[in-house]
Amino acid sequence: MRNVLAVILGGGKGTRLFPLTQYRSKPAVPLAGKYRLIDIPISNCLNSSINRIYLLTQFNSASLHQHIRQTYRFDRFEGGFVEILAAQQTMEGHLWYEGTADAVRKNLRYFEQGGIEYVLILSGDQLYRMDFAEMLATHKAAGAHATIAALPVTREAARGFGIMRVDDTGRVRGFLEKPTSDEEIDQLVRTDPAWIDAHGIKSHGRDCLASMGIYLFNMKTLVELLSKSDYQDFGKEVFPMSIRTHNVHVHLFDGYWEDIGTIRSFYEANLDLTLPNAPFKIEDQKSPIFTHARSLPPTRLDGVHVKRSLIADGCVIGEGSTIENSVIGLRCKIGKNVTIANSILMGADMYQTDDEVAADAQAGTPNIGVGEGSLLDGVIVDKNCRIGRGVHVQGGEVLKVPESTPVSIQDGIIVIPKETVLPDGWRL
Repeated sequence: MRNVLAVILGGGKGTRLFPLTQYRSKPAVPLAGKYRLIDIPISNCLNSSINRIYLLTQFNSASLHQHIRQTYRFDRFEGGFVEILAAQQTMEGHLWYEGTADAVRKNLRYFEQGGIEYVLILSGDQLYRMDFAEMLATHKAAGAHATIAALPVTREAARGFGIMRVDDTGRVRGFLEKPTSDEEIDQLVRTDPAWIDAHGIKSHGRDCLASMGIYLFNMKTLVELLSKSDYQDFGKEVFPMSIRTHNVHVHLFDGYWEDIGTIRSFYEANLDLTLPNAPFKIEDQKSPIFTHARSLPPTRLDGVHVKRSLIADGCVIGEGSTIENSVIGLRCKIGKNVTIANSILMGADMYQTDDEVAADAQAGTPNIGVGEGSLLDGVIVDKNCRIGRGVHVQGGEVLKVPESTPVSIQDGIIVIPKETVLPDGWRL
């Protein structure tokens, strides 16, 4: 795998994940209490013996840069690296990245290194576990110029994906972005379930192959495709063009995969991790998830009822509190008799000193954390929020919030933005 270079796309403004992306890029959004989204593709690379990785960013990337710098350091003799390539002014131009393909095109000179034969293009906001060595084996066996990871899906699910049509050899012969009817699927992109079964994956009647946005290119092919066009997007432009002009194959995949592009998908993916039989097992040590190693104390629990939840390091949770079906992030301080259900608390970036706690008390400002007797249900609480005593925030039937409120509702989920202050007794 030493001749494979990975390129992770940092994404655009992340408007569908707002307000979680108000102060950070999509790949820097916290996941499962202690990770960040970017840790998933990087960990997949490292577990696949790929240790030369570039990350392309341009929006709100300061916290992402800090995380990468603190986390991924390699033995100097191995030649491994995770380097960030932010949009920059050069002699060739000074424009922002105009799309995923444009971002790669503007950085080709960094990728054309000696000994690099293949380029793996990944997204920075997906949750999955994949061995890219298997994808490379598929690519080589087919003699392909490019290979794309494909997930069998039902017709109902196909309406949210780009769907591919393949021939008997697995070569991609057609592509349709988000088909709207059964007629379109039957005429243009249907795959015989028996073909999927014959290639080692149980189709269970699924007859559509969805693009996962994971591409493996021969280096020469990638350079040719990008240098001879001004296309800006891989999924909608470069990939369809490559089907017409090059030998493109699919690599079938049938594990857990979730595109965390919306508040709803982010919320559901996190809470799925709390299930006894979670579809994605974060504790799998054969393919661990790597992240920043922090010197935090164990979480302190005192007479707390916890059910089906994840609790990260360094938390202090008061007596009589109940936590159910929730994710509790780093350094969360939760007072006595608090109820947290179906919620994601991202925690805090720091502990408050005794002097800071005293100053808050004198000013009548809640401390960072959740005050005594509060209830949070169906809520995403971003970092460093100050939630006072007796605060009541409950989702479910809430459709909108008053204009003056500091919280927001996205995809039916209540989101408390970063560093929000909710005074004692606040209710929604």
